[in-house]
Amino acid sequence: MNTPLDTAKHQGQRKLLIDKLVAMGIKDSSVLEAMLQVPRHWFMDSGLESHAYYNKAFPIAADQTISHPYTVAFQSQLLEIKAGDLVLEIGTGSGYQTAVLLALGIKTFTIERQQELFKKTQRLFTKLRLKPKKVVFGDGYLGLPESAPFNGIVVTAGAPDVPKLLLQQLAVGGHLVIPIGKDEQIMTRFTRKSENEFDKETFGMFRFVPMLKDKN
Repeated sequence: MNTPLDTAKHQGQRKLLIDKLVAMGIKDSSVLEAMLQVPRHWFMDSGLESHAYYNKAFPIAADQTISHPYTVAFQSQLLEIKAGDLVLEIGTGSGYQTAVLLALGIKTFTIERQQELFKKTQRLFTKLRLKPKKVVFGDGYLGLPESAPFNGIVVTAGAPDVPKLLLQQLAVGGHLVIPIGKDEQIMTRFTRKSENEFDKETFGMFRFVPMLKDKN
């Protein structure tokens, strides 16, 4: 399979986007460099290519969305991860967040509950030669206990409350980054301090598609 084009124009647009993310408060240089490397237009419908480097969410298959670049950067920054860490992503979606994690050198495990998206993204990863450790069709509420513990878990959909099974799959010192709420969500980070102790921090309001149970 031929890799899609990433032209000088695309790269220039990406640089302008990174400048905007810095102005919006993204400080993690590794996250910014990863997002500079990853062509967002590869993960969007070709009809939306000219809009790929706006800081906006756009529709993808199965009534889902590709998140704002700021949201992807913000969640990635909150994970406080380093190359070689194990991270579980709940909600593969377009695959864009997955690609950013891979560009960070992260051993990435990702779960998608929508079969249409799961199949589409698997094909895209093959085409782009992206190699997550595992791409799973399954229920994100259950996590991936056989591959735990994870240094980080990132949830890319709004959950009404924190799934306890995900907390159990965090390594000590690891972070779970999850938007919690129904119509709007509060970005929340749980840090595992010990076997039974977690710290909780909040980071403002966001809007995500809902996190649903079971496979579809």
